[in-house]
Amino acid sequence: MSIKRFEGTGRMSRVVKHKDTIYLCGQTCGEGDIIEQTKGVLAKVEELLENYGSDKKHILSVTIYLRDMKDFEQMNSVWDAWVEEGHEPARACVEARLAREHLLVEMSVVAAEK
Repeated sequence: MSIKRFEGTGRMSRVVKHKDTIYLCGQTCGEGDIIEQTKGVLAKVEELLENYGSDKKHILSVTIYLRDMKDFEQMNSVWDAWVEEGHEPARACVEARLAREHLLVEMSVVAAEK
């Protein structure tokens, strides 16, 4: 099997690669409002993908967790400016109680290698 795990914490790996697929653990950014947190999360996603052989054009799917669906439109305003036309991934967005009270958004990403 060709499973590689990176940046493990003893509880989880930040990145897992299996063959040509890259899985990112849920990415969060705990500072600011929904706009700032969404921008921070997407910056982390881009950095991790670049570090492990991919980029946002190769994202296959994203699951977005929002603390409150009232933030859906504002989150989407950042998302829509970030995602490139013709490279939109499959996506789900759900309301969820996140691990810490100050977290407003979390994203879990699956991408192909470049």
